[in-house]
Amino acid sequence: MSKNKQKIGYKTQNVKHSFTGTKLTKYAGLSPIMNFINKLKIGEQINELFPTEKTNAVKFSNGQIMLSLLLSSLSGVNRAVRIANFTADSLVQTLLNLSKHLNKDVLGERLKKFGQQGSVLFQEYTFKKVSQWITESGLTAITIDCDSTVKTVYGNQQGAAKGYNPDKKGAKSYHPLLAFVSSPYGIM
Repeated sequence: MSKNKQKIGYKTQNVKHSFTGTKLTKYAGLSPIMNFINKLKIGEQINELFPTEKTNAVKFSNGQIMLSLLLSSLSGVNRAVRIANFTADSLVQTLLNLSKHLNKDVLGERLKKFGQQGSVLFQEYTFKKVSQWITESGLTAITIDCDSTVKTVYGNQQGAAKGYNPDKKGAKSYHPLLAFVSSPYGIM
């Protein structure tokens, strides 16, 4: 991005908690999570990592897009269409300061624009933050818990193979290995 182009800034809103029964949402648990994200300045850092050039067609910053993906993932939403519905929620729009909901085309276009280079950049940022948090926690040793899971796939998906699958015996599946750092200070 050239230096003389205007950039879209990153800004979120705090939400006043109320238990009156109006504007109830199933995503109310995201409010303290978003407060924590704001406290750590993660949104601002993501927006600096992926600056958004301001044009007439661009309505959302890359920071808003990435945080909507993060919050939707934490909420169990995993498809572009469902993420679009997720961002239609009034609380999510307020938390992310969205003027309207994101549609799947905006998400797809923006993620394509990031490409593999953006994916590597985000992965490096994530590893750096996790390393920083572990260092700041003062731990002298960590325990890494490893586990595996089975994800059934249908059709001829690349990398899928027949193997142990307790749900669909004989079906092709992925068998990803997961590693967690567990400590009294939290799980990453």
